[in-house]
Amino acid sequence: MKLFDFQNQFHRLRRASKRRSIQLVISISFTLVAIISMSFMAMAFYTNYINTSRQNAIDNDEKIVEQISWNLNSYLRNMMGVSNSMYYSVIKNLDLTSDSMTKEMDILYEANKDDLISIACISQDGALISAAPIATRKNGVDFTEQSWFSDTEEEKVENFHFSAPHVQNMFESDNYRYYWVVSLTRSIDLNYMGYIRRGILLVDMNYSAIEQMFMKANESGEGYVYLIDSNGEIIYHPAQKAIYSGLANENNIVASGYDDGNYIETFEGNERAVIVKTVGYTGWKIVSVTPVKELIGESFQLRVFMLIILTITIFMILFGNLFIARVVTDPIKKLEDSIGVIDAGMLDEDVIFIGGTHEIRHLGRTIKSLVVQMRTMMEESVAEQKEKRKSELNALQAQINPHFLYNTLDSVVWMIESEKYPEAISMITSLASLFRISLSKGNNIITIRDEITHAKNYLAIQKVRYKNKFEANIDVDPGIEDCITIKLIIQPLIENAIYHAVGDLYDEGVIDIKGYEKDGDIYIEVKDNGMGIPPEKLKDLLKEKGKSQGKGSGIGLWNINQRINLYFKEDYGLKIESELDVGTTAIIHLPKISYQEYMGGDGNEKK
Repeated sequence: MKLFDFQNQFHRLRRASKRRSIQLVISISFTLVAIISMSFMAMAFYTNYINTSRQNAIDNDEKIVEQISWNLNSYLRNMMGVSNSMYYSVIKNLDLTSDSMTKEMDILYEANKDDLISIACISQDGALISAAPIATRKNGVDFTEQSWFSDTEEEKVENFHFSAPHVQNMFESDNYRYYWVVSLTRSIDLNYMGYIRRGILLVDMNYSAIEQMFMKANESGEGYVYLIDSNGEIIYHPAQKAIYSGLANENNIVASGYDDGNYIETFEGNERAVIVKTVGYTGWKIVSVTPVKELIGESFQLRVFMLIILTITIFMILFGNLFIARVVTDPIKKLEDSIGVIDAGMLDEDVIFIGGTHEIRHLGRTIKSLVVQMRTMMEESVAEQKEKRKSELNALQAQINPHFLYNTLDSVVWMIESEKYPEAISMITSLASLFRISLSKGNNIITIRDEITHAKNYLAIQKVRYKNKFEANIDVDPGIEDCITIKLIIQPLIENAIYHAVGDLYDEGVIDIKGYEKDGDIYIEVKDNGMGIPPEKLKDLLKEKGKSQGKGSGIGLWNINQRINLYFKEDYGLKIESELDVGTTAIIHLPKISYQEYMGGDGNEKK
């Protein structure tokens, strides 16, 4: 019982969905499209904002790192300049058996004492040769046991070596105060009466100078900048004491393996942006760390603002779509009602609704004109016209015969009921253009461009009716589009190809329409990939008895050939080529005459 009730409910919902108005469908469809589009735009805007904010923050951090790098390089170059001056200008010019470097070393120290703690020259066996500002070594201090001594001793002559930060307490101090330094050392040659011995020149740089450079960059924000050597040992860090005490951690060992550039890493569960810059001469690396959440700033307010704007816009779109849908769909519904009257067999042009947009008014006028033409043609006597007019009337009647019109309008009504509004509008527009070309203001001669347009409109209608069971390709040389042709000679060939070739194929059918100039004449081909025509039938197709093909327009191939012969003599006409299991090609042969030349310049058709 419950299953039965469920099925009834389901069927009622399906019937209700089919009865829903075009106004509601358009309103809902447009609103959904607008909402989805705006959502994508909002997401794209928000993503772009976040990425731009992140990139701007990274660019700002890079500038800070570049500035620190420039300052640090300048400081180190200055310290290396002190070492170079002491070695090249003083030590290399002395004979230490008789000369002293104390005066010169004192002068050099005084000139740079703001950045220096001490300068010392030490022999290879650890003897203190000279030092400034204090030349007295503390008791128990052995220079050879210092790490900077052993590291420098292995270096080549004149190579620089930078130590890790340490407290310099090797010399006596009047105030018993010792400073944190970074030792700059180099292996040097000492001259003793021409005998060269190795020694070490020591320049203790004031660590506070380096510290000051980084402290300015770490004054604000959650991000910070620190300095490590090539092995990852920390030279400076704003939380250096906490790290040494085990209260904080840093990813300095991993950072030492980074090349210069930008990185996104996760450390202790936090995603952060890392910028690495190597300091020349030393192998030290400046590392900038900024939490990713700080890069994008306060995005919560932006999300709330965008949500408010999106909500307001959605309501505006909803009410606007309801209004627009009503304005657009009311004329279509009225036109549909008037088409229903025609479908019932009442050929009264006064019942056709004309109103709404330009396309709907145009369609109404075209259908009204069609009804008048249909009624007129049914009243005329085909037998009283000449063979030329009889062929044209047959072709015209085939294009606008009621059966074709009713089937097409039935398809339009079915599409509207099935809520396929774009397809219905497209089919109605194609039908209007089809009838406009068919009428051609009573002219029998039109341009190839108009004839191709007529064929395109016919194909558009048939592809909908046949549910795209076939494919049509049109390739016409633009150079022949303004030349003349008899109207309604391509469409019957397409109709024959659909009804007798590709319409019943299991695989997808293909119709190729091609127009080109050859040897001063114009050729138009209509080719299909159907089963082909047996040779015994092919030879009779252009005979008068083959003009009626049963299913189709009623316009035989003979009729098309005769009309071409009538207008352009027997030098021109229609030719049929076919091969079984391959397909059939209909070739129209026309003279190349421009439409302006044919009209004679007076705007009237030549008789």
